[in-house]
Amino acid sequence: VQLQASGGGVVQAGDSLRLSCSASKGTSRNSAMGWFRQAPGKEREFVASISFNSERTTYAESVKGRFAISRDNARMSLQMNSLKPEDTAVYYCAVGLRPYSGSDPGSYRYWGQGTLVTVSA
Repeated sequence: VQLQASGGGVVQAGDSLRLSCSASKGTSRNSAMGWFRQAPGKEREFVASISFNSERTTYAESVKGRFAISRDNARMSLQMNSLKPEDTAVYYCAVGLRPYSGSDPGSYRYWGQGTLVTVSA
């Protein structure tokens, strides 16, 4: 099982960034996928999730209206607009245990390595 996240970088407040995550063949079939993030000194937190068929998306309140999650089979993206310094974190992609998975990290079975997003003021 392999999850590969990419797209992180250093941007200024107000800029946009697009993260991508590719899952190895068969890993994400019939499973939800999601993004989590972990800022320095803080616990990992939920960012967004998308159901196996892309019909249902869920967002953390802190990113609603700014971030958009999408997927095309085993490839998932996170479009991040109007970035803020508080969005600075390592972002992780994950594959859920079920077709629909929410914000609980325990409902995800596979995790990728993180990609660092740094937003300067």
